[in-house]
Amino acid sequence: MMWKERYRIGVDVIDNQHKELFDRLSRFIQTVQKDTIWEDKMDDVKETLDFMKEYVIYHFNDEERYQEEINYPELEEHREAHDKFREGINEYVRIFEQGQFNEEKIKEFAAKLMTWLIMHVGKMDQRIGEYVRSKGGNA
Repeated sequence: MMWKERYRIGVDVIDNQHKELFDRLSRFIQTVQKDTIWEDKMDDVKETLDFMKEYVIYHFNDEERYQEEINYPELEEHREAHDKFREGINEYVRIFEQGQFNEEKIKEFAAKLMTWLIMHVGKMDQRIGEYVRSKGGNA
């Protein structure tokens, strides 16, 4: 599993959703690295795409709602980062639906998901917890 305690921001609902994202990504990467022909991985690719498409919307909405509640000063910047990620996912969904997915695209998709999650959760989301703690909150 790729989740690390240092990714925890101290807000249970967000931390639990992040864990779920890391868990799904970890399983997807294991699938991608399996020594089978890539056509056999297409069901897993589609399942991951569907999950990411649905779950990130759900998660981003929760995260942004929480930031609104605490008057988080970097909300707009955070929202833009979420929008970019959503666009990226949707681009891969389009590629998949047009039947243009190949092994290279699957590996690229997995790498981009991993990079984005680690950078976003490990850096940008950490600032939410820091902000809450700076205001004397429990995060």
